[in-house]
Amino acid sequence: MNESEHKSLDFIRQRVSDDVANGKNDGRVHTRFPPEPNGYLHIGHAKSICLNFGLAEEFGGKCNLRFDDTNPEKEDTEFVDSIREDIRWLGFEWDAEFFASDYFEKLYLWAIELIKQGKAYVCDQTVEEVREYRGGWDKPGKNSPYRDRTVEENLDLFSRMKNGEFADGEKTLRAKIDMNSDNMNLRDPAMYRIRHATHHRTGDQWCIYPNYDWAHGQSDSIEGITHSVCTLEFEQHRPLYDWYIGQLEVHHPQQIEFAKLVISNTMMSKRKLTELVSGGFVEGWDDPRMPTISGFRRRGFTPESIRSFAKRVGITKHNSTTDIALLNLCIREHLNRVAPRVTGVLDPLKVVIENYPEDEFEMRVTGINPEDENAGTREVPFGRELYIERSDFMEDAPKKFFRLTVGGEVRLRNAFFLKCNEVVKDEKGEIVELRCTYDPETSGGKAPDGRKVKGTIHWISAKHAIDAEVRLYDVMFENENPADVPDGKDWKDLINPNALVVMQNAKVEPILADANAGDSFQFVRNGYFCVDSKDSQPEKLVFNRTVTLKDAWSKQQKKGGKGS
Repeated sequence: MNESEHKSLDFIRQRVSDDVANGKNDGRVHTRFPPEPNGYLHIGHAKSICLNFGLAEEFGGKCNLRFDDTNPEKEDTEFVDSIREDIRWLGFEWDAEFFASDYFEKLYLWAIELIKQGKAYVCDQTVEEVREYRGGWDKPGKNSPYRDRTVEENLDLFSRMKNGEFADGEKTLRAKIDMNSDNMNLRDPAMYRIRHATHHRTGDQWCIYPNYDWAHGQSDSIEGITHSVCTLEFEQHRPLYDWYIGQLEVHHPQQIEFAKLVISNTMMSKRKLTELVSGGFVEGWDDPRMPTISGFRRRGFTPESIRSFAKRVGITKHNSTTDIALLNLCIREHLNRVAPRVTGVLDPLKVVIENYPEDEFEMRVTGINPEDENAGTREVPFGRELYIERSDFMEDAPKKFFRLTVGGEVRLRNAFFLKCNEVVKDEKGEIVELRCTYDPETSGGKAPDGRKVKGTIHWISAKHAIDAEVRLYDVMFENENPADVPDGKDWKDLINPNALVVMQNAKVEPILADANAGDSFQFVRNGYFCVDSKDSQPEKLVFNRTVTLKDAWSKQQKKGGKGS
């Protein structure tokens, strides 16, 4: 690594680089990604995945996948499988896979070692009593009345805890550190609690389960992790991480903390995301409104765009909020390069070109992707009856409306000039059809007489159009910070009512009949869309809007509006 590259490193990469240069851990770099399998991964986890796997790749090291499965009531193999899928979809592969439950026996034996050293004890205090005795940031704690039990008594009680002789919550094993410490995490933290619950891997073998702080550092040590990278809320836990490893005198990884990812208008609390799923506010963990990786995948985001986003956000020591516009920019940039251009009319209005021959069609040739010179062209049928967007016509148009109106002329994209002569309405007075004429001399969008039109609109041949359902997705929450709930409101009251708008009667061009689940396209003038991976069927295509062509939400926010 040359000097200029070293200077451009973020603080974590610089720390790792220095350790390698100094021969620490024999120059090894070994990281891990350690999710708890109690839900689906979200976009915040993607940042951690990119960092941990990226460090291993950049420094020629290894990265483990470890499931921190120490809470049996909340964890499930469904979440294990989804986590594996998400990591691989992002483009990463782990060197080894482990579970914290692999180490339950070893952790139990190490806990016995600390008891024998007089550094752990069995406590009978209730949760409320522990909270009271712990004190506060400005108030010293008090020793538990059970703190001075003998080693023999603690060993006996701990063994009986393991054997299932006590009820949930009746006893805990606590580390004996310092009840007057300035760091609350060092005030005799719990190491084990009793939970008579079936574990997704170990079944009913155990009824005592290690707390996160006890299991995590020791798991890192067992696996030979060199750099234990975690988010900033664990900074105050680092002294405890170091204390446990120091007492056991085992391999000591270096814990390094970085700021977690916070995105505007996005909720990433796993507990609250679980509420959205269980409460029926969304259709599941992979609902495209959800900030889960599976939700983004179903919505049409690409691995490349999310990795690009993680890189642009960067690694810092200070918490801040990233505008969701940056994430949308990353997916726009990628899809602009790779997505084929097609036509989709979301809210169709029928046009009859009265001077075009009946039952005749011609093929208009258009490019598949102007950003890719090798993408080629496709043929699009043009005939007497077309569909245009309803929003592209106004009967009584204001002066600056440059699309189609009665007596006005507009350019049909990649075709001819079109003039509206008459409006046909139903018995309710709603417009159902436009009677128009076209100028056959304007093929390609230019008039021989030099006349100009300001508006260009897209269209689909009515006879060849395919029916489709189109789902328009937007930000899930109206507030930039969904955690900042106004007085008298519940956080779920902040859900954006326009986060999903369904267009049932959309029309798409015939080339999309062969589209596969997950395929992405740019619907010209409308945005980027993908074929829904769950609900789309050959007989009724369903498309999800991945992102608009422009950042409509930010513009609305600046104007004081509530999104597009």
